Amino acid sequence: MTEGQLAAGRTNARLRAASVSAGYGATPILSDVSLSVPDGQLTALIGPNGSGKSTLLKTMARILAPERGSVLLDGKAIHQSSTKDVARSLGLLPQGPVPPEGLTVRELVAQGRFPHQGLLQQWTAEDAAAVGQALATAGVADFADRAVDSLSGGQRQRCWIAMVLAQQTPILLLDEPTTFLDLKVQVDLMEMLADLAHTGGRTLVVVLHDLSLAASYADTLVMLRDGRIVCAGAPHEVFTADRLKAVFDLEARVSWDAETGLPVCLPLAPQAQRRRRTRAA
Repeated sequence: MTEGQLAAGRTNARLRAASVSAGYGATPILSDVSLSVPDGQLTALIGPNGSGKSTLLKTMARILAPERGSVLLDGKAIHQSSTKDVARSLGLLPQGPVPPEGLTVRELVAQGRFPHQGLLQQWTAEDAAAVGQALATAGVADFADRAVDSLSGGQRQRCWIAMVLAQQTPILLLDEPTTFLDLKVQVDLMEMLADLAHTGGRTLVVVLHDLSLAASYADTLVMLRDGRIVCAGAPHEVFTADRLKAVFDLEARVSWDAETGLPVCLPLAPQAQRRRRTRAA
């Protein structure tokens, strides 16, 4: 599915990027990107370094203003809406967040209730319930009173996700939540995120580097290169050897496991490529 087809096919999506161009100062990154994010699904943004994945996520999160085009949240231009209004509908987990020293898990997660607080509003039973539910969903309730900086990388990442969950937003944007984590921890996190979409009805957009992980858990894969969307669609449609070569310049063999339905991506080392060409000759 092309970028235009994906954008045109879901005009009622709650979160949409419409002909967005964005960058940093005089450095352009995104060029005329349109994307409608499927509601209630997990969408993964993948692409080589510098392709525009994080820039697109930041623009959709209202962190970065587009130079041209617009991001629409529930039909309204997100960059013309107030911070609190956006934060009640959209939660963001940036790349590599660092908590204040000595902050407990419960205190960190409670910060997710900021959009629901007023200048004179006291902490309510609803706030406490939201924090408790977020702790439980993210699997960090057992160490809620421990300092965040005393935890492992995977546990800390779950704490940040719990904070975003405490916002109780229908849309979550996460920038590389699995980076630097062990494979088992990555899988556990992706299982949790997929469950948020498929059981909890949340809409997730996740930037990922691990291609097999993205293809295994995403409902929609969006491949970017040089600031443009090359293709977008269901993983079994777009996660192919030809696409990986076009987008990542990666020689690989892709197959789908008959029992699990999950992709198996085997990058071909230069020696393996030479042997394959020799056999073909």
